[in-house]
Amino acid sequence: MTQTPRLNASSNGRAYVHLFGWLFSGATVLALAGCSSILGEKPKKPTTQYAPDPRVQADPSWPNANWQLSLSAPNAARMIDSLRIAVRPTGNEIEVYKGAAWAKLPSSMIEDALLRTLEDSGKIAAVARQGSGIGGDYKLVLDMRRFESDYGQGAAVPSATIEINAKLMHNSDQKVVASHTFLQAQPAATTAVPDVVEAFERSLETITGEIAGWTLTSGDAHDKSHKR
Repeated sequence: MTQTPRLNASSNGRAYVHLFGWLFSGATVLALAGCSSILGEKPKKPTTQYAPDPRVQADPSWPNANWQLSLSAPNAARMIDSLRIAVRPTGNEIEVYKGAAWAKLPSSMIEDALLRTLEDSGKIAAVARQGSGIGGDYKLVLDMRRFESDYGQGAAVPSATIEINAKLMHNSDQKVVASHTFLQAQPAATTAVPDVVEAFERSLETITGEIAGWTLTSGDAHDKSHKR
């Protein structure tokens, strides 16, 4: 007849001791982990997101364009086109503001502002993003070179600096009919991030107006001479 094995008294006691020891050590580890998370770590400071939204009024002197324009997203290096707000404390250093970020990429800010400005101006037959399915007589190609807060030449406050090269291309022959580099550097009221962001909005508003006016003027001049 087969008998079920049993623990004797001494081995049974050792089993209870081992089980109790395991439970106690596990509870101790959990308690210490909880204490370390409460006492050892500081809560992270939340990141504030900023979304400049410039509204550019059309200049009455801008010509009326009877042609269509396709707008491509600005090209830029990854370091420049980042959600982190770049600051240049000296000529050879690039840093970022802690606890602050853009709500969208600088390239998107420029593209959106320029598209809205041209659309709302009533000065052009049609303007659309490249790839939207709307054909354009001309194409605007943008290269973003700078989008940073710059303490140039040891200034006490930074300037919101935006530099963009623009090329206007005639789509039928793929020739560049005009090219120009735009630069805006608006000083901030103080070194505080909200004041720096306000300076960026002013720089973005000004440079958007300049590019929009230049595009309409350059395209209109070429369109008139091309039709002769």
